[in-house]
Amino acid sequence: MNITIFGKGNMSQAIQGNFEASGSKINVVTRENDAALGDIVVLAVPYPAVDDIIARYGEQLAGKIVIDITNPLNFETFDELIVPADGSAAQEIQAKLPNSTLVKGFNTNFASTLATGKVADAAQTTVLLASDSADAKAKIAEALTGSSLNIVDTGALKRARELESIGFLQLTLAAGETINWNGGFSLHK
Repeated sequence: MNITIFGKGNMSQAIQGNFEASGSKINVVTRENDAALGDIVVLAVPYPAVDDIIARYGEQLAGKIVIDITNPLNFETFDELIVPADGSAAQEIQAKLPNSTLVKGFNTNFASTLATGKVADAAQTTVLLASDSADAKAKIAEALTGSSLNIVDTGALKRARELESIGFLQLTLAAGETINWNGGFSLHK
């Protein structure tokens, strides 16, 4: 499968490694380079950078599965989300990209847990996906089949609100040194 990742940070690299482990072809897009977009597009950038990507690539994103990994934190105070309490960044992005299929995912993971496939060097890393498209979630799970990740379908895109709250909690706990950056959440059946 052809995957495009916007961003070049730790999360981008960790996500790239997991898709590559499954045999996908990866194309990384940054401000310095442009490229054709793949079947699945990952927004591995801070939430404030998403609008610029939409402005530049909105038409090219039509018909694509777009994975939003953002956590819409107030980076000045680090004590609140900057989206309405009854919504999510993912829902706002979906409204701006009505011809794309949006999936919330990877936002409850740290780069180290994605790179190693383990939470706290013990439990398998779980990636939570929310979308109104069961087909899109299935395609992402298929594209990650060769990775060491546990993929869990959490339901409709409206569940992104809870995923963003979990991501926010996890980030504030790590920033406050309550948990390590290799810690986090894992689900077991």
